[in-house]
Amino acid sequence: MSAFRLSDATLAQAAPALLRPAYDRAAIRIGVVHFGPGAFHRAHQAFYFDHMLQTSPAWGVAAVSLRSPDLAEALAPQDGLYVLAEREAAPTYRVIGSLIEVLTAPRAPQAVFAHLTSPDMRIVTSTVTEKGYCLTPAGDLDLAHPDIAHDLARPAIPRSFPGWLVEGLKRRRAAGLAPFITIPCDNLSDNGGRLARAVRQLAQAQGETELASWIAAQAVFASTMVDSITPATDDALRAQVEAATGLFDAWPVQREGFVQWVIEDRLGDLSAAFAAAGVILTSDVAAFERAKLRLLNGAHSTLAYVGLLKGHETVAAAMADPELAGFVETLMAEDIAPTLGAIPGLDTPAYIAAILARFRNPAIAHRLSQIAWDGTQKLPFRILETTADALASGRSVTRLAVPIAAWMRFIERRAAEGAEITDPLAGTLKELKGVDAFLALEQVFPRALVANATWRGAVERAYDALS
Repeated sequence: MSAFRLSDATLAQAAPALLRPAYDRAAIRIGVVHFGPGAFHRAHQAFYFDHMLQTSPAWGVAAVSLRSPDLAEALAPQDGLYVLAEREAAPTYRVIGSLIEVLTAPRAPQAVFAHLTSPDMRIVTSTVTEKGYCLTPAGDLDLAHPDIAHDLARPAIPRSFPGWLVEGLKRRRAAGLAPFITIPCDNLSDNGGRLARAVRQLAQAQGETELASWIAAQAVFASTMVDSITPATDDALRAQVEAATGLFDAWPVQREGFVQWVIEDRLGDLSAAFAAAGVILTSDVAAFERAKLRLLNGAHSTLAYVGLLKGHETVAAAMADPELAGFVETLMAEDIAPTLGAIPGLDTPAYIAAILARFRNPAIAHRLSQIAWDGTQKLPFRILETTADALASGRSVTRLAVPIAAWMRFIERRAAEGAEITDPLAGTLKELKGVDAFLALEQVFPRALVANATWRGAVERAYDALS
């Protein structure tokens, strides 16, 4: 370990190439409370707030872990500082200074509430995963969830993320403060709407009818979409950071250079600050989600199944195959993009170019085998919905049939080799052989699509060509 550990006091001793906070940390006010400060938050939202602090001291972050004290213990000796490594062919290392306090909720509940009820605090963000919303499959609050049951019995000492929001909003209302704006950044569609519903339902279930009405009338829950590949932190990254910066960081993070944050445009007077930091504000987050799902994820699945059949192991290796790379680029531009229509705020050709550049990034070893997992869950949304739209518009589906046929061949090969198939339908898949057998999976393939002779013929031809 280096003689010096990253902290405010040791920053001056770091290597000159290390990018440092371009603001006075001593002047920062905490204006954001973030729940779930894992690697993605620290590589993504905290990076944006770090940028916003360059023009205003109002964007400091209090990061709150709902369970584990590990992050607080790692970053406390570092004054909340950590290194973000952007993994490109020429990597960059920057210190993120936006985390002013790192708290563990069960250990410091009153400190969390102090921030939630501060007049300076305007925004709550989250990366608690879909599970953290405590929802039923139908999208309602799961009143039987152990954390929700606890928060019904002891609302002043919450355990769940919705519980913290309800109690925080209750205390703000009692203090005569406006509600904070909640910006959930978890990877599920309509995350703002889903979380708002859960919070209102919890307040109602706690007997706080007036609070629930106040939340419904005044509180903003803005839906979002986030994107950036963020590999896990490991000892190799720690060693690379120390070698590059001259300082030891107990918990650095890494991501690709590309980063995207799309927020529903409901932030009022705060919109300009977010937009200036590169956030995309839109009235239609769902359109951006659809573009990501079809262009990025659809192309990813195509690379995975075709690339594995051709013997490639990573996305970058598959993109180094000129034939495959050319096919994917054409698929995106000529077959997928036309199904999206015009999306205000999104330059579709530039977005495609950015995706292709990300795929070629040699510093991110994104394994095709991982992308290939759970095909029965992914392909209906990544490829088949696009296919249905193309058919409805009378466009060719020849190229769109290729990833479906490649998936079939991939599954058959795994079964023949006796290799594990990672999929909820693995037991069924390993017994299938031939296009007809796969297309009989009603859980995957809509009957109307299977009955379409044009598409079925395209799949059969692609399947034969991939033999």
